[in-house]
Parts: sequence; structure tokens; C-alpha cells
Amino acid sequence: MKVLSLAALALLSQSVSAHYIWNNLIYGSGSTRAAIRMPVSNSPVENISSLDIRCNANPGQASETVSVAAGSTIGFDLDNTIYHQGPAAMYLGKAPGSVASWDGSGNAWFKIAEWGATFNPFQFTDYNLNRLTTTIPANTPPGEYLVRIEQVGLHVAGAPQFYISCAQIKVTGNGSGNPAKVAIPGSGYATADPGLTVNIYYPIPTSYTVPGPRPWRG
Repeated sequence: MKVLSLAALALLSQSVSAHYIWNNLIYGSGSTRAAIRMPVSNSPVENISSLDIRCNANPGQASETVSVAAGSTIGFDLDNTIYHQGPAAMYLGKAPGSVASWDGSGNAWFKIAEWGATFNPFQFTDYNLNRLTTTIPANTPPGEYLVRIEQVGLHVAGAPQFYISCAQIKVTGNGSGNPAKVAIPGSGYATADPGLTVNIYYPIPTSYTVPGPRPWRG
């Protein structure tokens, strides 16, 4: 029994070490942790219908909102490397006023980047990375936003695991774009989306579409 208990503990330790938190925001030429609504745990979100799918489960408060110009770099660092095969995406959600007091509700979100798969051999392009960055579309309207990153582990077929963080930013510039927006949770996701239900091991996929809306680039 003791041997079995030690083996179980080893498996649990390995499983936990494979989890991760997006814990550092990259913006322009700077970086900060203070703008992140930090997750309290590295455990993934598994219910895409829950409010946790928006910015993780009971995240902490951010202590600052950082300014970043439209057209500049935005991204996140991870406290680990991406251990689970699966896609990633980055969204902006426009706050109706001060982002510090906004919970991310409503049809306010639009995707600005995604990381999918390559083939022969099949593998996700974010695998083994510990930083994902993109640029804020140059035509993004100024205002305060939540920037949201997710990476979806697809290692258990039909049971996707979402690793999510949100950070508070103020986009500056003269952009006047009007991207189509979705709600998270809600219209941004579908439980039966093939990009979430796929078995990535057998049969090995020959095509793959990242779940959610297509990225808006202005």
C-alpha cells in the first residue's frame, strides 16, 4: 500500500508540474505583473459555460493599468513552458469605462491573435514556448481594455483544459476600427466546437481550426 501511495503522489506531482500560469504582461518595451488579475491557482478551467472561462477562477485584483499604443507589442510570459498540446489565443475586451472596475461582461471581446497547428508532423505552434506575443492592431480604438490570453490543453480528448489570465491596459492612439465582438462565456465558445472535442492522438488530425472567432487585425 505504501508503494502505491508513493506512486500516486509521484503522478500527482507530475500532473501539477504540468500546469501553468500566465504571470507577466509584456507591453510595448516594458513588462509588469502588477497589471495582471493573477490566478490563485495553476489549475485549469474546464467548464466553458462558467464565468471562470473569462479571466480564471477568482483571480486577484490588478494594482495598475498600463498604457500601450495601438500597433505595439502585447503578450504574456508563463511560469512554466506550455506542456500540453493545444491552441492559444489572445483577446481584447473593451471596458465601458474604467477597466479596474469592469468584470468583462457583455459582448465586448474580440480576438487579436491565435496559435494553431502545423502538420507532417502534427504539432501545435505554441508547444514548449513560455512567451506568446502579438501586436495590438493599429486601428484599435483608444480606451481601457482587458487583454486576455488562453492556452487550451487538448491532451484529454473531449475534456479541454483552459489556462487563462487577464491584464488591464489602456490603449492609446487614434484608431477607429469596429471589430465584431462576442461574450465570454457565451457567443465566443461552443461546447461542441471541433477544435475543442478533437482527439489529437488518433486519428492524427490533418486539419485544425482554432476555436472561437477569427482574429481581427484592423
